[in-house]
Amino acid sequence: MYKFLIVDTYYSDFLTGFYKKNDTEKEPYARHLQILLDEFFGTADFYSRNLRAIGYPAQDVIFNDMRLQYKWFKEYGRGRRIDLFRNLDVLHKILNKAAFVPWDWQAPYTILKAQIDHYQPDILYIQDIGAINDRFLAQIKPQVKLIAGQIACPLPSNRDLKVYDVIFTSFPHYVDILKKIGVSAQYLKIGFEPHIWESLGKETLSKKYDCIFIGGFSKPHSQRVKFLEAAAERLALDVWGYGIERLVSSSSLRKRYHGEAWGRDMYRVLGQSKISINIHIDAAGDYANNMRLYESTGMGSLLITDHKKNLNDLFAVGSEAAAYKTVDELCAAVEYYLAHEKERAAIAAAGQKRTLREHRYSDRMKELAGLLKPYMDK
Repeated sequence: MYKFLIVDTYYSDFLTGFYKKNDTEKEPYARHLQILLDEFFGTADFYSRNLRAIGYPAQDVIFNDMRLQYKWFKEYGRGRRIDLFRNLDVLHKILNKAAFVPWDWQAPYTILKAQIDHYQPDILYIQDIGAINDRFLAQIKPQVKLIAGQIACPLPSNRDLKVYDVIFTSFPHYVDILKKIGVSAQYLKIGFEPHIWESLGKETLSKKYDCIFIGGFSKPHSQRVKFLEAAAERLALDVWGYGIERLVSSSSLRKRYHGEAWGRDMYRVLGQSKISINIHIDAAGDYANNMRLYESTGMGSLLITDHKKNLNDLFAVGSEAAAYKTVDELCAAVEYYLAHEKERAAIAAAGQKRTLREHRYSDRMKELAGLLKPYMDK
């Protein structure tokens, strides 16, 4: 069986909040990592957990969490040294327990190189191809059998993607785009980890919120922001997310804003909501693909999402989820389902059943292993 080293990056805002709430200073690396993964941020250990379940050794590293990475280096670095004093500002941040450091600093790559030496993976799986320097990947390529990447966001303009042997994407249209620039690509949908529902389901029995949105308000979400602002003028919408500071002070979203919600907190809010609105980023084009599709349904909320031409391949519109094309359609759907509770609950239950049956990460990892086999057999 192939060995995986899964390299992930976490949002700096999440890491900052995590370390404000969790004192991990005295924890050994393995325990520290597990506490972090148990927050269910992003894909957490959903890949590694389910790969191991089907016989593939897999290990996670969080590339940009320098507090965690430096701890790994102290425990497993086998006497290697990092010249921290080359950047006194970074050293100051580490000593003052900052969670992350600038991307262009060399220490993260020194540690990642040591981790590759230590774990000796067959497959280096990069969860964020925009975060890892392609020159570094080219240098370590002889040490691994395959470098795989994943993307579900705008393509980075400053990366040589040809260093990857294969890139997986939940954007169906990206497969042809990547192939046209000479990069092998495969379609792989995102999913849901049932362990989250098992862990938090009891906390979501009562529905505290009628209609919610959780997501980003940054530049790649510009169309989303305009749409949501129009909806929030007409709906009693509860909003969580990051990037709210970039919105004008008069934005209707600011009036409905409750702060950021990451990992467990996000799933808890989703589960306590009758309706969860989803809006894809601009780069998704005509295709439904994002994590919120599965997170919302997996936690038992009624998913109302923007209409995409492949949506019915994922959820039966009208019986497992609802869809809209315009602000008017969205507002009408929210008002209808709030007024028809039994119908709303039935569709939400059917959507959750579909996700827990067909959209699990255990299924996705079996598919991933199958897609990787031809590359590994070369």
